[in-house]
Amino acid sequence: MSKFTRRGLIKTGATVGAGLAMPTFITSPLAAYTNAPTGGSVTLGFNVPQSGPYADEGADELRAYKLAVEHLNGGGDGGMMNTFSSKSLTGNGILGKKVEYVTGDTQTKSDAARASAKSMIEKDNAVMITGGSSSGVAIAVQGLCQEAGVIFMAGLTHSNDTTGKDKKANGFRHFFNGYMSAAALAPVLEARYGKDRNAYHLTADYTWGWTQQESIAAATEAKGWNTVNNVLTPLATTDFSSYVAPVLNSGADILVLNHYGGNMINSLTSAVQFGLRDKIVNGKNFEIVVPLYSRLMARGAGENVKGIFGSTNWHWSLSDEGSKAFVKSFGTKYGFPPSQAAHTTYVQTLLYADACERSGTFNPCGVSEALEGFKFDGMGNGPTEYRAEDHQCFKDVLVVKGKENPTSEFDVLEVVEITPRGQVEYPADHPMFAGGALGKCNPGA
Repeated sequence: MSKFTRRGLIKTGATVGAGLAMPTFITSPLAAYTNAPTGGSVTLGFNVPQSGPYADEGADELRAYKLAVEHLNGGGDGGMMNTFSSKSLTGNGILGKKVEYVTGDTQTKSDAARASAKSMIEKDNAVMITGGSSSGVAIAVQGLCQEAGVIFMAGLTHSNDTTGKDKKANGFRHFFNGYMSAAALAPVLEARYGKDRNAYHLTADYTWGWTQQESIAAATEAKGWNTVNNVLTPLATTDFSSYVAPVLNSGADILVLNHYGGNMINSLTSAVQFGLRDKIVNGKNFEIVVPLYSRLMARGAGENVKGIFGSTNWHWSLSDEGSKAFVKSFGTKYGFPPSQAAHTTYVQTLLYADACERSGTFNPCGVSEALEGFKFDGMGNGPTEYRAEDHQCFKDVLVVKGKENPTSEFDVLEVVEITPRGQVEYPADHPMFAGGALGKCNPGA
């Protein structure tokens, strides 16, 4: 039952007087809010990169969004609705309204993403916006949603800043972040490669790359590594040869690729073509690390990913009931297993719908209260909590590496360690996440 009362919901069912219990019901919200649904349907906005360097991720996100809508409306086998610890979703849409959706192309550009989201809100009456793949895009759209008075359920966004200095009360992130990747990876890298290593970083020049590099450098330096250099690379780069060549004479014996999507495929390919993986430097085998992995990236990079360590938010090979249910649903519909991008966007859609059901409203402030501090399970990552202080989900993190002997084009990563939540959690006021205030929920109109 909803705890939301400050903007007009009335929760009854409490004991009155000498033990008389009133009937349990929730009234309609009294306060106005942006795009309150008036008919028999409600519209969600799916804003994903359908072009640009992260387009493959965007395509899989969109597949998952459509599957989530199908399940919410009572179609298919229900997927993770059957394993989700909350039992508020029944396949009758959201609050009895059929779920409809509109889509947009972020182009992996912040301005384009904001324009697309703005159109969804103002022209299509979307009551919630979700999507992403670039953290720069996610942060920009999250800010817009805060201003407009709608909920933003972030898709794939890994920058610390999304729930750090740029966090917003109307924004929520299920995906993990750069700090978590580094906290999970550093002990594995130390055990595999030792303490005395010299690392050269190539880093995507935007908010995700900056915070990912800061995180992995700090975590590995704490294990005894030395950061030789950090070179920023534009997101639009396709030929990384001029960035990889200087690594050869730098004294580094580790190359850390703080790249994602097509950037990572191209930079790793360039590094392998330069023969880095065959070199001996400082008496050690030269190694490459990819802090943030995805199955789509690994598949695109082919043979080059074998044996390379990284982290991921989720993987289709997990054997818990939630993961198996999602893989079955997605595979039946599309003919191949889902990526981590697909997983996080599907989960975010169900979490939003569930919060509406539990709060009894689409009012973003009611939804926000239902999500803050919400603890749940059955969604593929084990016990998970949406921390109230910053709207970041905390859960276990997977350390993976490129599989040496893949059995198919989809079987390219193997999970080498499931890092428990306690090892990757941090206080809300950690210096890497400082500088911004969550603020107050904005209901809009």
